[in-house]
Amino acid sequence: MATVYRDIPVEASAQDVWAALRDPANVDRVFAGVLTGVRMENDVRWVTFADGTVIEERVIVVDDAHMRLAYTVCGGRFEHHHATLQVVPDSPASPQRCRVVWVSDFKPDERIQLVEPLTDAGCAALQRNLAQR
Repeated sequence: MATVYRDIPVEASAQDVWAALRDPANVDRVFAGVLTGVRMENDVRWVTFADGTVIEERVIVVDDAHMRLAYTVCGGRFEHHHATLQVVPDSPASPQRCRVVWVSDFKPDERIQLVEPLTDAGCAALQRNLAQR
């Protein structure tokens, strides 16, 4: 099983970043530039990428206590794909900074050539779109 792990610094408070990430229907705004749309029905969402690709995902948990969202990609090009996004406060000395830890585990391993560049583009979009202005 392949893993893509990213630790993303964000120039915004953990509470503000979590407020944006905790809403699964808000994902197209958080990742604007990479995603162009989202549609939700119960715990299933369909995200549309900038190239027109639509992926179905199931939201597994929105964990407010740990500022963590878990989801899985349904069907398509993966045997298995599970990911988490977790907001981690930076430190009491830096209340306007935090990190987002994004971990994706998936099979087959060869999909890393697809997942890694999309994850990196998503990291840049997240930093840009959630930074305090």
